[in-house]
Amino acid sequence: MDKRTIIKKFAVYGRNIHPLAVELLMKNADHHNLDSLIAHICKTTNSFVISREEVEKAIESFRTTVTTVKEVKPKQVVRSQENVNVRDVTGKSTCEGGIEDFLAYFNSRFEKLSALVRRRIGGIKISSLSRFKNDQVEVVGMVKDVRDYGEFAVFDLEDKTGTVSVFAGEKLREIALELLGDEVVGVIGVYRNGRIYADRILFPDIPMRERAKKDFGIVFISDTHFGSREFLEREWEVFTKWLSGEVGNEKVVDLASKIKYVVIAGDIVDGVGVYPGQENDLTITDIYGQYEYAAEMLDKIPKDVKVILSVGNHDAIRQAEPQPALPKEIRKLFSNNVIHVGNPAYVDLDGLKVLIYHGRSLDDVITKIPKLSYEKPHEAMIELLKRRHLCPIYGEKTPIAPEREDWLVIDEVPDVFHSGHVHTYGVGFYRGVLVVNSSTWQSQTEFQKKMNLNPMPCNVAVYYNGEVGRLRFCK
Repeated sequence: MDKRTIIKKFAVYGRNIHPLAVELLMKNADHHNLDSLIAHICKTTNSFVISREEVEKAIESFRTTVTTVKEVKPKQVVRSQENVNVRDVTGKSTCEGGIEDFLAYFNSRFEKLSALVRRRIGGIKISSLSRFKNDQVEVVGMVKDVRDYGEFAVFDLEDKTGTVSVFAGEKLREIALELLGDEVVGVIGVYRNGRIYADRILFPDIPMRERAKKDFGIVFISDTHFGSREFLEREWEVFTKWLSGEVGNEKVVDLASKIKYVVIAGDIVDGVGVYPGQENDLTITDIYGQYEYAAEMLDKIPKDVKVILSVGNHDAIRQAEPQPALPKEIRKLFSNNVIHVGNPAYVDLDGLKVLIYHGRSLDDVITKIPKLSYEKPHEAMIELLKRRHLCPIYGEKTPIAPEREDWLVIDEVPDVFHSGHVHTYGVGFYRGVLVVNSSTWQSQTEFQKKMNLNPMPCNVAVYYNGEVGRLRFCK
């Protein structure tokens, strides 16, 4: 690599480098991955003009960086071909934001979810309740305005014909207080004095199913945040070497040989202007440059592994969900083994149905339901499965585009439900569905420190034959 190329690579990070430091780097170019080394130098020094002494220190610390996966001799990895089918909003959005769009959107939400609830109960129109005084009734409606009156929790249930108040006491009180609003539920209870005294509250929920078992492996990751000063490039380097069969013990390398897909659930890059003071956390301040760097990093993944690349709220796409895939001018930067999808997206991987959702609504759900926490994000994802909706609360932190069809309804039960966004790690099974929230590749930013957010970086969820394990590529 010549001097001019090295100088240009530092310019991408907004830095200059002393000529003696350039010569030192050229001597080390054969011994290290130079791109990773340059990123490490820019992370570990604040100087505008980087000196030879600073490069020497950075090289030494780069050499001593330890990960939990040890290097071994490369192993040849051979994988079969893949078949991928995708369903998302890309190229199908008709939203203009008018009143008719909002009416169509909420009608679509109600119709889809109420049909799921009615598989469990019959349900009568709310306008017909007056004929059933002091009798048991079954109704289906959309929740609004949950109130706590101590002995009872009270919420209003609305369908297209009217509204009725529902009183939930004893054990049902806790369930009622966890209702998020704008979700559709069924209620079984006694209609008396113009209100329903509930005996049961039924969510759309998912049916029990057997765990899907496929004899190939899938890696689930998220929130790479390429372009961030806190992006963990050294750990990413070890991760991609593992996929190539170059690092790990025999068992771990054998697992790498079975990987056919890497699924990334959004926030590919860190973006620009996403939060106050973000410019101080960036090594690449140009959004197009961030995606060029992202393409370079993803290019380290073996070409016989398909990369399913979704988007999130940091990406260069509309913020309102559902989000289409990245625009063509960005997609063309990536290799042919990268498949671009929207958020959310249903992806069929050789018969394994994966629902990818970046997970922005998890902030709303975790805030609303006291028993949930960021330390166990998969539990919040399970609440979304129960409600059969990826963003059941309208009007909170998660913006929703009023498409005429509600793409956020979980109308098809997946084998795997994969999210990210919250930068923590959690995996579990719910009624046979694998639920994965797959960490991040970004260490804690100054903004996250102020918000008291503690990430769990470089935890990788690996699926194989119906089971899931975790590999850690962090210190």
